[in-house]
Amino acid sequence: MRDLAFVAFLAGLLGMGFRRPFLFVLAYAYIDIVSPQRLTYILLNSVPISMIAVGLAVAGWLAIDDKRDVRVAPRQALIVLLLGYCFYTTLNADFPIEAKDKWEWVWKALAFAAFLPLTLRTKLRIESLLLFMILSAASIIIVGGIKTVGSGGGYGELNLMVTNNSGLYEGSTISTVAIAIIPLILWFTRHGTIFAPDWRVRTFCYALVFACLLIPVGTSTRTGLLCIGLLAVLMLRDSKRKVVYLSALGCLGLAAIPFLPSSFTERMGTIKTYQGDSSASTRLAVWQWTMDYVKTHPMGGGFEAYRQNKIRYEKVAVTEAGGQAEVKRSLEIDSARAYHSAYFEMLGEQGYPGLAIWLLINVAGIFRMEVLRRRYRVPEAGQEWISPLATALQNAHIIYLLGATFIAIAFQPFVYMLIGAQIGLDTYCARKRSETSWRPLRKPRVATA
Repeated sequence: MRDLAFVAFLAGLLGMGFRRPFLFVLAYAYIDIVSPQRLTYILLNSVPISMIAVGLAVAGWLAIDDKRDVRVAPRQALIVLLLGYCFYTTLNADFPIEAKDKWEWVWKALAFAAFLPLTLRTKLRIESLLLFMILSAASIIIVGGIKTVGSGGGYGELNLMVTNNSGLYEGSTISTVAIAIIPLILWFTRHGTIFAPDWRVRTFCYALVFACLLIPVGTSTRTGLLCIGLLAVLMLRDSKRKVVYLSALGCLGLAAIPFLPSSFTERMGTIKTYQGDSSASTRLAVWQWTMDYVKTHPMGGGFEAYRQNKIRYEKVAVTEAGGQAEVKRSLEIDSARAYHSAYFEMLGEQGYPGLAIWLLINVAGIFRMEVLRRRYRVPEAGQEWISPLATALQNAHIIYLLGATFIAIAFQPFVYMLIGAQIGLDTYCARKRSETSWRPLRKPRVATA
């Protein structure tokens, strides 16, 4: 029965796309985020629905969309450059077979991110994309929030609809994304037009924000806690009553402590004693191995290059007995440990050139959103939504960059859709400025004999 529900929804969405081709773009976003083929048993998992959706999206844009004023942003060129460089490193990868498996989904994420801004020609389209992204992620977040309230969750124990721990179904990844989209959710409570921001929309949005905050608790991920702290700092920037905001934030934090499950508080306690936690200790060892590796392989080792690492690290445990603290040290040996960081993922797999391109794409996005944020701070009529949206997109991106410090999500498709939305907003504003800019009248040519 669940398979039929997914099939009916996708069939209806793709069917409407033949009348409104932009819906093919939204269908692909939904498929890439939720992965309905992994949630079904028979029907969708045997059909390449992702390739079908993106093929229809590109064909619809080529056949129907107005392309007279198409703008290609520099970041789109950078994404294409990164795509080409990843292709080169894949051909020369240390582990060709494993690298090919990762390449099969990475190239789709990068290619779609470069294509996506071409379709975002109107405010309605930009808003529709963000709405689909939020609601698609919400289908996972709401389930996680309900299970957290019911069971308290736990590290590696919160089942987010599937047992496959990949994509947004991985605990640290969904925690980062859940906190990153909170500014966008709040934007819809004030500036959304698809669903007018009445009391029903606001109630749903605030409930979804609460569910987003529950995800780091349910997954017991330290990354999620750090992202919540950064979100609080970023929201302070636009708060008109900063003292009231900080006071309310402190009261809410203190009030929430008694309700936090013990599994969460114990896990967060390891932030201070990272040497006693094997997860944190191996990350530091892998990061050191990666820096040593690129000294002799500056171009990177291609996807999955971490499989060749062999690390040794010291684990420190402090125990108390009879009022005295006893320090126990043990030497651990491991191999083929993942990067656990997008920055070191890029450095180890794509080398210095790939890391530089990736950083430039991300830093340029934050810079461009700051430009729009300031430029439309005092908006003209009808432009009130631009500066708040640029701020929300910027905050979401900054939170992602913090979360990416501790998770290997350099090629996470959701984030590249977010970057595509940034570029779409930027090119939309540039197009509107060019339409309203003053142009001198040209004198008519005088006919000559």
